Amino acid sequence: MLQVKNLYKSYKTNSIKYDVLKNVSFEVCEGEFVGVMGPSGSGKTTLLNSISRFIPFDSGEILLNNQNIANLKEDELADVRNEKLGFVFQDFMLLDGLTIFENICIPQIIGDKNIATMESSANKLCELFGISHIKHKYPAEISGGEKQRTAVARALINNPFLILADEPTGNLDSKSSRAVIDAFIRAKDELNATIFMVTHDSFSASFCDRVIVLKDGNIYKELKRNGNRSDFFDSLLETLKVLGGDKDA
Repeated sequence: MLQVKNLYKSYKTNSIKYDVLKNVSFEVCEGEFVGVMGPSGSGKTTLLNSISRFIPFDSGEILLNNQNIANLKEDELADVRNEKLGFVFQDFMLLDGLTIFENICIPQIIGDKNIATMESSANKLCELFGISHIKHKYPAEISGGEKQRTAVARALINNPFLILADEPTGNLDSKSSRAVIDAFIRAKDELNATIFMVTHDSFSASFCDRVIVLKDGNIYKELKRNGNRSDFFDSLLETLKVLGGDKDA
């Protein structure tokens, strides 16, 4: 579903060049829930922003369902972001003047989709994520966890190839964080969603099928969950401890 090949990204400050991503390569398969972790400065956020093409990169290929999106024009990228990618941000990014239901519908409104189909899809997602009771409320009237589940529903309404989640539990308490992770798991199990999540939270990452650990712009290790989530959680903690922390980059 997602192939990243030899992705290289650098920044230049005055005359000094900093290599942020150093020929990073990996794949994410359809229906996989993959996490990305690493210490501060490892390149996690830069990787996510490069895949979404919110920032340019120096070289490499990014294939989304076999389409190379590395060299698309801005209008073509806009279509890809609306139709083929779904986004979940740390700060929710909901529109305060719209109801929860209307926020979920935004990608289909942008795509000028059929209203009846749009409303049916939004209602099903509200039921799936347990937010039907708040769909006529506004963002200011609901909790952080409910806002993020709304964001997950919005990200899924166009049935995208890939969900990109940037620290989706970063602003939430433990109970709300678990509700959001449960929403991702439900999306994966019931909608066959493919999710790529950057996180500093080892507990959230322990629910992933696999976690890519970055260090200094390179893939340091890939950890797979083979059964027991508690054991996987311990492995993540130990790996990050060796690297010197798991704070966000």
